[in-house]
Amino acid sequence: MNQFARAFTEKSLLEAWEIIKSDFAFAAWETLYTTILATLFAIVIGLPLGMLLVAGDKDGVFPLPGWIMKTINVVINLLRSIPFLIMIMMVIPLTRLIMGTAVGTAASIVPLVVAAFPFVARLVESSLREVNPNIIETAQSMGATPMQILLKVMLPESVPSLITNFTLAVTTIMGYTAMAGAVGGGGLGKIAITIGYNRYKYAVLYAAVIVLVIIVQLIQSFGTWLAKKCDKRLKK
Repeated sequence: MNQFARAFTEKSLLEAWEIIKSDFAFAAWETLYTTILATLFAIVIGLPLGMLLVAGDKDGVFPLPGWIMKTINVVINLLRSIPFLIMIMMVIPLTRLIMGTAVGTAASIVPLVVAAFPFVARLVESSLREVNPNIIETAQSMGATPMQILLKVMLPESVPSLITNFTLAVTTIMGYTAMAGAVGGGGLGKIAITIGYNRYKYAVLYAAVIVLVIIVQLIQSFGTWLAKKCDKRLKK
């Protein structure tokens, strides 16, 4: 009998059930709080950066010198192109500086934020560019400053799109947390890799995947519902 078949014998399934009962609740909590904190920090950095990408463009409300915009775009593209597992290794010195250690659930938040904020910045840029140019021109003709246009016109108008994109960011970051389990991060990813895969307990591996899928579906459904509730066009 091969390893895969042994993982689904009656004895193995009972062992898997004991692991699920004892470890899954806390692991799910670790995954959720790591994802939420990383997303919040990524939004804190990525939101103003995305606003800058739109406002500082040559056709934006506050054009910046071309070399500045090119530098920002190159840095964002470089960070986005680095695979997350490699990113974890690259930012170990920064993680140790901030957290005092490079291993553990809390420490995994640092590489998660570094990997996620460029992605969030692009999502914010995409949402803001969807705003009707006529609305922006009207605000400019009324004497609104660039900051007023950004904060009181563009952001409110793009709320439904931002919610949809932030929901996408949450689910993407949750996927990153699973990879962080391979290098000492906690949560369901750690259980799936260290117990499910490394110890050939595939029932545990599949159970962790199922729980992650359920969490992602719940988050996605809530984000979609909230975006529709905030969409003024659907209220007319």
